[in-house]
Amino acid sequence: MAIRKITEYPAPVLRQMGKPVEKFDEHLAELCEDMFDTMYDDGGVGLAAPQIGLNLRLFVMDCDGIKLIAANPEIIQTEGEQSGQEGCLSVGKVPAVVSRPMKARLRAQNEKGEWFERDAEGYAARCFLHETDHCDGKLFIDHLPKLRREMVIKRFNKEKNWK
Repeated sequence: MAIRKITEYPAPVLRQMGKPVEKFDEHLAELCEDMFDTMYDDGGVGLAAPQIGLNLRLFVMDCDGIKLIAANPEIIQTEGEQSGQEGCLSVGKVPAVVSRPMKARLRAQNEKGEWFERDAEGYAARCFLHETDHCDGKLFIDHLPKLRREMVIKRFNKEKNWK
């Protein structure tokens, strides 16, 4: 379909609580196709609507064998802990080590509006959590200590100015 422009930090839409998806029609299906195309084009494993400038509770992902569309996502259960590198297309893919739960259960609607639950572990759980955070107006850097967060932002701004 179409490659959308990635919205970059510190755009206000990245900090807004997303509005619920209410219409499950061909426009939503096309939007999700565009989001997958954009994600793949930029080498990501997940992409939320705020990352393309839309204030919606919607994300797509294709990570560790789990490919899905999640409208109105919520994390309903977590377990354990993991630490690992995390980056974000909206923060120039500048990585940082983030602690997250090891397992997560996602509840969401598919592109037809049907509710589902899905469990994930490891990297896929991290993706569930990261993308749901985007729908809640949070970024992965919000999970970092202040000094590390400032370092990531500084590196992102430096790399952005090099382009």
